[in-house]
Amino acid sequence: MPDGRPPVYDPNTRRAPLTPITPQAGIYGAPAGAGASGPGFKYDRATLEQLKTDWNDMANEFQVDQARARTIATAQGPGVEYASEGNADHVRRSGEALLDTLIGREKYCRTMAAKFEAALGKYARAEDTHSTEITRTGGSL
Repeated sequence: MPDGRPPVYDPNTRRAPLTPITPQAGIYGAPAGAGASGPGFKYDRATLEQLKTDWNDMANEFQVDQARARTIATAQGPGVEYASEGNADHVRRSGEALLDTLIGREKYCRTMAAKFEAALGKYARAEDTHSTEITRTGGSL
């Protein structure tokens, strides 16, 4: 604004150069663990616990939002005439669609949290097995 005029946004000057991305089916990260043959991720216990907590926290937020959506889904028109009732009907249907979406998202988040909980169980069992093996061979942790 040195000349006193406000800046003008030009979307063509801020566009990043497009680089083609070639998707590869089934490639989601490095194989998990030494000797693993398939694609996957490798996480430590703290990361698994944090991911489980994050997914549950997000599910809790969707659950709180459901209570608000129920308010929309039960809206009543301000008057007893065609316009008010018609508008309220549209608002209720919108609230019901929102509620269904939020319920689905909460379920998805809970499912993801359960997957990380299961991974934590596998992690703990593997750790116990390795600890027992080390102790049996005379080593210590």
